[in-house]
Amino acid sequence: MQFAKRLEKIPPYLFAEMDRKRQELIAQGVDIINMGAGDPDKPTPERILKAMHAALDDPSNHSYPPYQGILEFRKAAGQWMERRFGVSGLNPDTEIISSIGAKEAIHNTFLAFVESGDYTLIPDPGYPVYRSATIFAGGEPFVMPLTPENHFLPDLKAIPESVAQQAKLLWVNYPNNPTGALASLAYFEELVAFCRHYDILLCHDHAYSEIAYDGYQPPSVLQVPGAKDVAIEFHSLSKSYNMTGWRIGFVVGNAVGIQGLRQVKSNVDSGVFKAIQKTAIAAFDSTEAEIQPMISLYQKRRDLVVAGLKSLGWPISPPGATLYIWVPVPPGYTSQEFVSLLLDKCGIIVPSGNAYGKNGEGFFRIAITLGEERIQEAIARMKAAGIRYQ
Repeated sequence: MQFAKRLEKIPPYLFAEMDRKRQELIAQGVDIINMGAGDPDKPTPERILKAMHAALDDPSNHSYPPYQGILEFRKAAGQWMERRFGVSGLNPDTEIISSIGAKEAIHNTFLAFVESGDYTLIPDPGYPVYRSATIFAGGEPFVMPLTPENHFLPDLKAIPESVAQQAKLLWVNYPNNPTGALASLAYFEELVAFCRHYDILLCHDHAYSEIAYDGYQPPSVLQVPGAKDVAIEFHSLSKSYNMTGWRIGFVVGNAVGIQGLRQVKSNVDSGVFKAIQKTAIAAFDSTEAEIQPMISLYQKRRDLVVAGLKSLGWPISPPGATLYIWVPVPPGYTSQEFVSLLLDKCGIIVPSGNAYGKNGEGFFRIAITLGEERIQEAIARMKAAGIRYQ
């Protein structure tokens, strides 16, 4: 038997490989501090769990769901968009679709719109699925470098005219994984204008819309007037409500984009379990007072990591959002060399920046999804091992 040649172009998925290494070291008796994956360590809120129990007991939820999601879920998602972002008038039949988390919907969007020879404009560093899904669809990824000098925003002027004319999709993700960078509504206006000019579907991965600090509230690209003409936005309940394993999200915006997703989904999956969709409706009703303790916890952890790294000489500022801190490696090291050092000397797992693309070289990423004691232990291990920025 022989794998398809496309698999030769796709490396093992970053977090699958990290988990393999973690399990291997644990088996050897190493006390691993995993600061790698952005998987919330706190349970799904009790009120949401109660809603799930009730939904499970209802036999009407046990049958196949509609591919695009039950109407009640789609309406609730639209109402959430209006409450949260002031984006009103989303048609639940043509402009909203449920998804099995964000990852599935992201991958299916490439299958719906990208053919051999088409370019996709993807951020680098960025979520690895943007690149792998381009390859699965037979397209050509054109990377948009995210650099500190440009505040980790793509420079649209640097995209060649010939590439823009052949591009089908442009992907952005703010608040950003892995850099933690933010984008303003003014920048979203530039993106919408660019994509309208070149007839490109603008795809905004908004998985971290609710994980923001110091009173900041990330905007939606759909707040830009006319954005629905060219844009779709991907939302996930994974990080916002500690529901990573539930696999539930939704996509909203341009009707053609949603139609393409619906056509792919109807051929490759059977939708989201109706009981989970009913439970997600309860999550949408969460108040700010219910969510704020989780945000405050992450903010405290963020500050603890930043203070610890500063004490070891790192020139670093706290990110305004996401579960991640994008950290420069000390001078004299590559990203891979430094993360290997942390693992060998300290038993700390973090992903290297270049795992998110070549422009991530010189950085590593820390996830704040572990308790304060373990964060303090990680900093103490680095100090004991003599690991400093300079």
